[in-house]
Amino acid sequence: MKKIALITGITGQDGSYLARHLLDLGYEVHGVKRRSSSFNTSRIDGIYEDVHSQHVRFFLHYGDLTDSSNLISLIAKIRPTEIYNLAAQSHVQVSFEMPEYTANVDALGTLRILEAMRLLGLSQTRFYQASTSELYGEVLQTPQNEDTPFNPRSPYAVAKLYGFYITKNYREAYGMFAVNGILFNHESPVRGETFVTRKITMAIARMLYGLQECLYLGNLDAQRDYGHAKDYVQAMHLILQHSQPVDYVVASGQTMSIREFSARCFAQVGVILEFQGEGLDEKGVVVGFKPSALFKEAMPFALHQVVIRVDPRYFRPTEVDLLLGDPSKIERELGWKRQYGIEELITDMLGSDLALAKKQALLA
Repeated sequence: MKKIALITGITGQDGSYLARHLLDLGYEVHGVKRRSSSFNTSRIDGIYEDVHSQHVRFFLHYGDLTDSSNLISLIAKIRPTEIYNLAAQSHVQVSFEMPEYTANVDALGTLRILEAMRLLGLSQTRFYQASTSELYGEVLQTPQNEDTPFNPRSPYAVAKLYGFYITKNYREAYGMFAVNGILFNHESPVRGETFVTRKITMAIARMLYGLQECLYLGNLDAQRDYGHAKDYVQAMHLILQHSQPVDYVVASGQTMSIREFSARCFAQVGVILEFQGEGLDEKGVVVGFKPSALFKEAMPFALHQVVIRVDPRYFRPTEVDLLLGDPSKIERELGWKRQYGIEELITDMLGSDLALAKKQALLA
């Protein structure tokens, strides 16, 4: 059977990597993007060049998870064999400022796709829902696995909780192949610039080229389980190829604080960092230098220079302190293996942001 994938959120980090992965596997790929007055396809522009000389297998369609008639029309026209619902208002802090919109997209948007599949009688179509480690919130068990109780701590997580359970409900009520991938934090060079990991790597690159003076962060104690988006989109595909519809946790099995992640990023560009002070007065201070394979130009930092400060504006109203996933089930049952460790992830992100900052500095 011809493999046809429909990806919502194709212009995002995960959508762009998943599209490339599926095209490499021979799929025909359709992506849904929202109408915008400015171009928002930078992550997938290169795909057109890659498939230009081949039979065209990549298509974009305007759509929105808040528009039921549009979704029904698109799904009826494309008749995909697999649907990956990656679209979402995915920023936790923004969900506190836009809770109703977050619920409309992240919760009801999932329902609209499932209901469209049911109404159209697409009994052979498989559905993947992008769930999140934020479901665990104030964790009740560490590490978190498929049986750990959920305890969400943000409008984003609550909306995603509905998405998780409505997917499970349609699977049980209608016999649909509808599954959840509970993905822990996954990053890459095309991670959104407001997400903390990309904010850190981008700021370091900009500081090295004189485009920024200091990095301002929120809760340095927050601990997250980090992986590379390239590995995690492969897990999404594997979950949909399983003989049975089963929900899986996708994680690295290692956790790290924002403080440690920042220090490791600085270390990769040759800067030894020490954190001094407590609470809002805590600072990241340069205390030494070492050779770096990533940055070999003149070092702009001085000893004892403050490069990180805490800014209370970046604290959440309710914080999630510790997330640590247990990926043993997907590793055991589907054979999923990560190719990127934390250091390789940081190298990939910093290398890209250093090249970008260097170009920006030359134009400044």
